[in-house]
Amino acid sequence: MKRRFLATLLIAAAAFVVPGTSQPVQSQEAVELRIATLAPSGSRWDEVFQAWNQSVKEATNNQVSLRFYTGGSQGDERDFVRKMRAGQLDGAAITSTGLGLIVRQLLVLGVPGVFTEYRQIDRARRRLARRFERKFEQAGYKLLGWGDVGKARLFSTREITRPADLRQARPWAWTDDVLWSEFLSVAGANPVRLGVPEVYPALQTRMVDTVPASALAAVSLQWYTRLRYVSSSNSGILIGATILKGDKFDALSDEHKTALTETATRAHRALARAVRRDDNRAYRTITRRGLSELDFEPHAAEWAEAATETRNRLAGRVYPRSLLERVEAAAAQ
Repeated sequence: MKRRFLATLLIAAAAFVVPGTSQPVQSQEAVELRIATLAPSGSRWDEVFQAWNQSVKEATNNQVSLRFYTGGSQGDERDFVRKMRAGQLDGAAITSTGLGLIVRQLLVLGVPGVFTEYRQIDRARRRLARRFERKFEQAGYKLLGWGDVGKARLFSTREITRPADLRQARPWAWTDDVLWSEFLSVAGANPVRLGVPEVYPALQTRMVDTVPASALAAVSLQWYTRLRYVSSSNSGILIGATILKGDKFDALSDEHKTALTETATRAHRALARAVRRDDNRAYRTITRRGLSELDFEPHAAEWAEAATETRNRLAGRVYPRSLLERVEAAAAQ
């Protein structure tokens, strides 16, 4: 009887142990992953992120949750990267500018004059997905999903129809921007470098009068209220992605990793659909509300020439020329 009682206790105890670990399930603590983004609270990005958090919690029985710091409350994207490296943040939903601080080559997806339609950028990302996933893994990050910001347009308070017009403007360039800054250099213009949270005040004081952005971003950040013109054509597709520190991802159980990646895939697909739809709506809205459309078509050859020179200047410095050729081939197919 005594031996049977001890055997029963051992079997009961074993039932509470996760295979491959020595830690009881009940003693495992819930994990909250801290993720920063510049997307304003209440924006389309924020709505999708909150829905993603609910999906993760349901899939893991509240053992894993996502806490999003919105509206730049954690600083600019360079601050997000610094805080992830310091362990103060677990992840970030950032644009290609922030991603380029970690994997420089990724900036090739944002070069001017290559992608004008979403199907082009989708094709390029599919072909290069594993390459960039490995690059992020080597840098210590897990790429959870690609995001979109919308079509890249030029907003301004003055008429700009050709690259040379930028020389008389005060164009904003993000502090860590590479691509737009190089384009301005090709055009003979000088950027005013600021972080994203500083742009709206700079527009108010006329410190800057020209900004590259998507229509949806310009509306979400209220930049459009200080501007008068917007280009009718786009020079590219603004993209981003959500990344997580590799050690934070690796610390999750296999079941929780699966739940996180599967819900991330669904969330980012939903986000892409929503952003693309809303960006088109935002463009129609701001033109109805008074922003005049700028037609670049009469000087299309000048814009194309400046874009080509920009891409060629950066080849070998920011990304391999062979990678640029792969991207251009994907866009042209």
